[in-house]
Amino acid sequence: MDQYGPLANKVIAYQDTVVKLVPTAKEPADWAPLGEFIAIDEFARTGPFLDNQDWAGYTEMIQGWSGSVQEFETTVRRVAELEHRVYFEVEERHRYGSDWLVVNSMNVFEFNAAGKVCHLDVYLQSPPPPAAG
Repeated sequence: MDQYGPLANKVIAYQDTVVKLVPTAKEPADWAPLGEFIAIDEFARTGPFLDNQDWAGYTEMIQGWSGSVQEFETTVRRVAELEHRVYFEVEERHRYGSDWLVVNSMNVFEFNAAGKVCHLDVYLQSPPPPAAG
């Protein structure tokens, strides 16, 4: 991780924590280790459908998602750190039963003056849904 700046290293540690928690988190409170990286009172997330969550809403959302996947893996593609922001592009692999969903994810992490994530924007590229037949 020496190739990245201090904020990018926090994003990578955040991602590693998510991957580690997916198989074990059973309720929103189990995501508390992510709070180490987050400005909890300021946090806002805008998702790929222009959905917005505060910290409590985000942990509920990821709990619902993680309960539906059997495995979650990522491969970092590109990382760019600019003042107060990290642009983090990853390939995400989600296993649902015997099927894998692979999506490209671009996440923009914005940090406050204390070095905590205060805003997260998520952009996704995914395969089209199956054609109605």
